[in-house]
Amino acid sequence: MKARPRWGLLSVLPCLVVACGPGGSATRTAGQESGSSSPAEQCLADARAERHPPSGAPDRIAVRHILVRHSELARPEGATRSPGEACLHALEALERLQAGAEWSAVVAQYSDAKTDDLGEVSRDELSPAFGNAAFELASGELSYVVESDRGFHVILRK
Repeated sequence: MKARPRWGLLSVLPCLVVACGPGGSATRTAGQESGSSSPAEQCLADARAERHPPSGAPDRIAVRHILVRHSELARPEGATRSPGEACLHALEALERLQAGAEWSAVVAQYSDAKTDDLGEVSRDELSPAFGNAAFELASGELSYVVESDRGFHVILRK
């Protein structure tokens, strides 16, 4: 059986100091020294990584998300952050969740979405990047930061 990347809450416990990116690799966070790229550039690269749901993924899943918009979106809806700042803001939300913060408190502080609960959705109802990331998660799993045409997301599969 082919191993698939996982960013779920249980799979990232060893990465509480740094966030785990696609494939469980540690990525720099805002407070860390960077080598050849800034923390924002690394966050953007990881958020844009291609994701692949398993072939046996269900037709519909229930998901929640945290959305952080930025000023360069087609519909920024008042967002003033740059893409890099928005990505790091979403990464900060993920880190808070990994550290044990309550979902509702993190949503209230970080999310620009009108609602965090998208209910049950099929993959074709979602943008490709969001859908691929959501459908590769196991139930109860939390994603790494994902970029879509609406901004940056942290996804929780219910």
